[in-house]
Amino acid sequence: MKLYVQTWGCQMNQLDSARIVQLMKSADYEPTDEVEEADLIILNTCSVRDKAEQKVYSALGRWRKLKEEKGTVLGVGGCVAQQEGEALLRRAPHLDLVFGTHNMHKLPRMVEEAREAARRSVETAFYRDPFYLEDPSGPPEVDGAKAYLTIMQGCNKVCSFCIVPRTRGREVSRESENIVRDVEELVRRGVKEVMLLGQNVNSYGRTAAGERSFPELLEQINQVPGIQRIRFTTSHPQDLSPELMDSFVRLENLCEHLHLPLQSGSDAVLTRMRRGYRLGEYMERISELRRRRPEVAVTTDMIVGFPGETDEEFEETLSAVREIQYDDMFTFTYSPRPHTVSAKLYRDDVPDEIKADRYRRLQELQKSISLEKNRSLIGAEQEILVEGPSRLGREQLMGRTRTNRIVNFTPNEATVPAEMACVRVVDATPNSLVGEAIEASVS
Repeated sequence: MKLYVQTWGCQMNQLDSARIVQLMKSADYEPTDEVEEADLIILNTCSVRDKAEQKVYSALGRWRKLKEEKGTVLGVGGCVAQQEGEALLRRAPHLDLVFGTHNMHKLPRMVEEAREAARRSVETAFYRDPFYLEDPSGPPEVDGAKAYLTIMQGCNKVCSFCIVPRTRGREVSRESENIVRDVEELVRRGVKEVMLLGQNVNSYGRTAAGERSFPELLEQINQVPGIQRIRFTTSHPQDLSPELMDSFVRLENLCEHLHLPLQSGSDAVLTRMRRGYRLGEYMERISELRRRRPEVAVTTDMIVGFPGETDEEFEETLSAVREIQYDDMFTFTYSPRPHTVSAKLYRDDVPDEIKADRYRRLQELQKSISLEKNRSLIGAEQEILVEGPSRLGREQLMGRTRTNRIVNFTPNEATVPAEMACVRVVDATPNSLVGEAIEASVS
């Protein structure tokens, strides 16, 4: 039988989809890229933005014909499934099963019941024990030298705009021994770079009595023979500790890149967002990190058009971005999410055209900063991990620097995919570097 998985959302969703494929292989389902071939279709969903949520209903509508003509089993998992639960079954009568973010391990049984007994089912329970994050068969299969690895799930913060605590639950950390075991297994499979995932990854271990702290976990992973690069996402500014800053200095395999969402440069907006810090505190932490590790690249998330955001408050965000000088930024326009504090307390009162203008202005500012930073690297030599073909043409390959900059480059005869290579930067755009291989690949 054939399985088709459609994924929307973050890196954790991508990894969850890989786990779904692995789980269903044990039930004799093989993945396919052709939805018309599928006997089972799973939508792995995101609810952080309203647009992503609406895609779910559109897709279910398109695939209703497959259900009617060949009895294809339809399932929805991920954050929309957790958020909506039984409401999804009511809204889509042809939908067979809904499984939340803690219930992936139940999927084979749910699919069997849907196929054999035509039983529609919903599983959205939360668990405090991290067993649901473990897979007896180890980490999912990998293609290439990079891999994602979940180390925790959920968030204990109370940001007013965020639906994650409702869709992913409270913080639950995996046992460090299991994480290290998975890293060792990934290295055996050829992985050189691992990205550690969690909604608030740098609070790892705080809710598990006797567990290692996040800096201690990083140190343990750094000692795994064969691992060459360690990354992690996403972090909360409150949890950027001095010990974690020191990790960037002490651990040779920890890449010099930190994604640290600011969300707004206005203290008034940060207060309404319930972020738990002021701009000055955030900037002090960034300054201290850069003092300890000057070459570290810092990226961020920013929301424009939060309820009540005035022109003056938006200008404060622009001013903060000019001062902080991020390497890159992910910008979003505010959209109210159901069950969040901001949706309950505040009216979405910033007109769409103003949101769009602020989005454009913030993007343009960051592009100019990114271009200047990237141009400063022209002529420099950079070590990259070769990931595969570049989108720029068949003669080009692409990889990333330790600071997570994309490099599209011309290979030489010694360049090997999934290995390290040395390139010289010859040009730059706001989004990437252009390079040429200058010496034999190094492993």
